[in-house]
Amino acid sequence: MIGIIDYDAGNIKSVEKALAYIGEETIVSRDPEVLLKADKAILPGVGSFGQAMENLHRYNLVPVIKDMVKNNTPFLGICLGLQLLFESSEETPGVEGIGILKGKILRIPPAEGLKIPHMGWNSLHLEHNGRLFKNVDEQAYVYFVHSYYLKAKDENIVKASTEYGVHIHASVEKGNIFACQFHPEKSSEVGLQILKNFVELEER
Repeated sequence: MIGIIDYDAGNIKSVEKALAYIGEETIVSRDPEVLLKADKAILPGVGSFGQAMENLHRYNLVPVIKDMVKNNTPFLGICLGLQLLFESSEETPGVEGIGILKGKILRIPPAEGLKIPHMGWNSLHLEHNGRLFKNVDEQAYVYFVHSYYLKAKDENIVKASTEYGVHIHASVEKGNIFACQFHPEKSSEVGLQILKNFVELEER
């Protein structure tokens, strides 16, 4: 059973639907007991970093997320869910993220011919043998919607990157923590393969 963390994020339904499509049972909850019993957990998210952190604190979910990670539960952050795992974001200066991973969330710099937010399909450069990318081809296309991007402190945790006017760390993996800046649930066959790889992970 996969626990989808419910903190009023916008893309919960599409994540739930994609997992149902690959035959996976999910439970959408903000109840600590339910989430801590889940075999795996997903932190979805679209919207503002500051608002999301406010909601996570309001529902007392930050300690629950930290406990899940400490318990070695495979954990996947998607889009804003990736950004929240880091320390802070330029989007809302002064607001602390969950801080499980080290790195900066920066605004995509404006450039001629570049639309922000970045909305659309970009190819991935795969590196460091990410477990989410088993049976995914180098330069596979996935779907992004974001105005801010990750620059991880430790480049060894970066498993996929892309270019959009700047070098973007598109996916990271550290121990039982996985995260994608793109939306696997909206990335067609490639995205379903990534979700399948997450579902099939063995706990370490």
